[in-house]
Amino acid sequence: MIDKAEALARCQDLVALARARGADAADAAFRGESADSISVRLGALEDASRSESEGIGLRLFAGRRSATVQTSDFSAGAFPALVERALEMARRTPEDPYAALAPTDLLHRGEVPDLDLADGTEPSPAELREWAAECEDAARAITGVTNSNGASAGASRSVSALATSHGVAKATEATGRALSASVIAGAGSTMQTDHAWRSARHAADLPPAGEIGREAGERAVARVGPSTIAGRNLPVVFDPRVGSGIISHLIGAMSGAAAARKASFLLGHEAEQLLDPAIRIMEDPLRLRGLASRAIDGEGLATRPRALVEQGRIFGWLTNTAAARQLEAPLTGHAVRGVGGAPGIATANVYMEPGEVTPEGLMDGIAEGLYVTDLFGQGVNLVTGDYSRGAAGFRIVNGALAGPVAEITIAGHLLAMLRALTPANDLEFHRGLDVPTLRVDGMTIASS
Repeated sequence: MIDKAEALARCQDLVALARARGADAADAAFRGESADSISVRLGALEDASRSESEGIGLRLFAGRRSATVQTSDFSAGAFPALVERALEMARRTPEDPYAALAPTDLLHRGEVPDLDLADGTEPSPAELREWAAECEDAARAITGVTNSNGASAGASRSVSALATSHGVAKATEATGRALSASVIAGAGSTMQTDHAWRSARHAADLPPAGEIGREAGERAVARVGPSTIAGRNLPVVFDPRVGSGIISHLIGAMSGAAAARKASFLLGHEAEQLLDPAIRIMEDPLRLRGLASRAIDGEGLATRPRALVEQGRIFGWLTNTAAARQLEAPLTGHAVRGVGGAPGIATANVYMEPGEVTPEGLMDGIAEGLYVTDLFGQGVNLVTGDYSRGAAGFRIVNGALAGPVAEITIAGHLLAMLRALTPANDLEFHRGLDVPTLRVDGMTIASS
């Protein structure tokens, strides 16, 4: 895989060629990645793989018309042919008054801060196998675990670059390290499976492999022999690994692209107090070693930490250039640029600030409720806000966990769920979107 200097040079060459052939403006994005993965099952090697990919995408403008093309062919004649194809596509495309590069006066200038996204050492396949084996061994050592779906360890390295015809030139390198295990507990009709995983930019930031394995084993054993719950309205407490989904839905509805399409349940509610005023949801794209960190967005604007929700209200719409022009709204630095297609919209390192009570305190006073550890299905409508998901977890009886449950459905409306949301104080940072344990009162529970 080429390095970031070469990746940027190729993007700049492609943009220069597009301008020389008649494009009014252009940008080019490169993405390359290499990845190694080792999987073990029942102590034996199950799979070892390595993958590599490289691709470059061009977006060019001819007046108010634009086109995007991509290729993984870097041979001598590939770029001229790519540019000619894009120009021909643009000539045949209807005019779009909203498609454009970001305004020049808003572009990032100066040095790009180093966010320490690349681990300086690469684990060998033998080391990855040791990590995976240790992880699975720890999971299988938990009393009650009866079988294994396996454990895996992976290491990846990526290079990204962006160049535009109005002066953006940036390239980044990042690494990823991941560990996971999935095991089975119980037997026959009581059998259950669960997993644990962690990922980080640097191997040093991962928990010990045995700790991840033990978590997988303990989670599986705790789920053995589930019952169900009769339909009624109950308080629901969300484990952090699934509670982040609620905030993900809120962020999806804050997308300026969704608002421009009239496809967000927040339309008409954007100025309202949607959550308790004590709740703040923050974004920190400049976090060192963050899983979603980026100093510059996909259109060349500087990113910055901000409150997405403060005093219970959203700050506004998340925008890229096209959405900002459609909505006549400010640019917020949330563009993401892949190799294919026009820029999208995404946040970076979002978290909900912790509350003041422990998870146990959050459950205190719940005579009967549900603690959710897993969610299934795609029953969330970001246009209407209707929410319905399959779920599994544990009963809450008199403020304490009281046995596993499965084959149930939880339902509500996202606006009502946000207004009823209370966070605990157990926030941890190890995902791209992190929340503490969350409580939502008044959800509808039904047997699946």
